[in-house]
Amino acid sequence: MTAVLDGLMKIRRALGRLGAQEDLNFLLTNRIPRLWITRTMGRLSKLENPLFVRLALAVWRTFSDLNLDEAAPGDYRSLHALFTRRLKPGARTIDPDPAVFSSPCDAIVGALGTIEAGQLLQAKGMPYALADLLLDPALCASLTGGSYLTLRLTSVMYHRFHAPHDLLLEEVLYHAGDTWNVNPIAVKRIERLFCRNERAVLRCRLNATGQTFALVPVAAVMVASIRLHALNLLLHLDYQGPEGIPCSAAVGKGEEMGWFEHGSTIIALVPPGLRLAEGIRSGETVRMGQALLRLPAAENSPQPAGGGEADAA
Repeated sequence: MTAVLDGLMKIRRALGRLGAQEDLNFLLTNRIPRLWITRTMGRLSKLENPLFVRLALAVWRTFSDLNLDEAAPGDYRSLHALFTRRLKPGARTIDPDPAVFSSPCDAIVGALGTIEAGQLLQAKGMPYALADLLLDPALCASLTGGSYLTLRLTSVMYHRFHAPHDLLLEEVLYHAGDTWNVNPIAVKRIERLFCRNERAVLRCRLNATGQTFALVPVAAVMVASIRLHALNLLLHLDYQGPEGIPCSAAVGKGEEMGWFEHGSTIIALVPPGLRLAEGIRSGETVRMGQALLRLPAAENSPQPAGGGEADAA
């Protein structure tokens, strides 16, 4: 085991010196049979073999900055258990201000801006159409002139996502697709990437204003399973439908809505009137519960003292 780890560390250092890690990652994850490797990874992640889990965890730590200090104590018998781990109680604070639309997840902020002429950016010079992402004309119309934020979850992050405000989840629109990598280098190279990948559009209504917004979890290579607590099913590559799944699930701000099996991207699409919270810009790392946007109706209301804690257990 020690010899294997030493070899992996030498490879990582060599790639770092060459500045080739991102290019190699793009090559390995986008020039392979993506759907096959994703299904295979799904099966392997559930394998309960202590030796395999230790080796896989060692490789994961060698090539990333994985830190499990915030993870709730548990017996992680499989990679799946590690990928979908919960946090220790109180590990995240949910901003209690009723004017705040909080981040649904831990993430790195990618492209963000205003939805103009039905267009969004996945990267500079790489536009895509809201209609192609959602495939729902009525939902697109309700979001015209609003804002979008791309939230990228890396493989080492906490992979569960939570309600950004008190809301009603009204419908889940499932769209089958590919599993391109969604890391920055792929986003800059693959046109309409988010519209090509498997995704679930969560159509929600804000309790505070009655406005419709959407969260769009997007799958990626090795990440094509999304679990939603409001639905008694797992959305994955072999799921055959139905495409639209009506539901009526009330979720309080900060409550867990579901999880990714590994890590991927959530695109938040909000109606006109919400504005970015202070400090939110492309490239910034945000934590679940942190202020992401501000609602117009409550902008000038007094903020309550203190803050709420997320019990992620």
